[in-house]
Amino acid sequence: MLAGDRPFPFECGDNGAVTTIDLNADLGEGFGRWTLTDDAGLLDVITSANVACGYHAGDPQTMDRVCRIAAERGVAIGAQVSYRDLAGFGRRFIDTDPADLEADVLYQVGALEAFARAAGTRVAYVKPHGALYNAVVHHEAQAAAVVAAVQRYDGQLDLLGLPGSRLLALAGEAGLRAVAEGFVDRAYTADGTLLPRNESGAIVAEAGRPARAVRLAMDQRVDTVAGGEIPMRVESLCVHGDSPDAVATARDVRAALESAGAAIRAFVAE
Repeated sequence: MLAGDRPFPFECGDNGAVTTIDLNADLGEGFGRWTLTDDAGLLDVITSANVACGYHAGDPQTMDRVCRIAAERGVAIGAQVSYRDLAGFGRRFIDTDPADLEADVLYQVGALEAFARAAGTRVAYVKPHGALYNAVVHHEAQAAAVVAAVQRYDGQLDLLGLPGSRLLALAGEAGLRAVAEGFVDRAYTADGTLLPRNESGAIVAEAGRPARAVRLAMDQRVDTVAGGEIPMRVESLCVHGDSPDAVATARDVRAALESAGAAIRAFVAE
């Protein structure tokens, strides 16, 4: 089941293809003196920033800096929530109690909101990170915990996730806005899930990312590692900020989308 059963807010062409798309990236993924992402460089290009909230990466100083720059540049801020896994960068599944996960998500959103408000803006959406992102595709209890945390927070935040995931289905059932995203730098299996990072071909070569972005945005389709293609209706495209070529990828992807006639705009309501 693909996400997209709800009304689609972005403009579409005559064939139903998206002509307005959001471009997001993962930011603030450092800790202390260790820096991983080129936050300032990415914030020059993207329209939505998924900011690490301290559980897989990020610290108060980094969160503060990213929120201030994002606010200055008019970039929407999202809380990139994770398992409590600094050592594993949030990429290890944790069989946590759903009630604990709900509290952890609520804690992370609230922490980022303090810095967003101090910068004159707000947290507008939530996106799970790493292993949690993949878990809530199928893990009913953990997906429900993330949704419950957003509802308890204020019920107005959007949820960003994989098309067809349990997370987005439960978000929609709860009356939250569920936003489907596609990845320009990750490979897909035939069932629409991401190929695990430890498998060959999981990362799309930099040269192929702009064309993949255009196909996702304009044609609503993506190639799979099995050799075929599948439909994938998305409102946002993600560039992983932790790769050394992230800024170049974001720039190339944005240029390709605009050349193809797509307008780049944040998906969150103004």
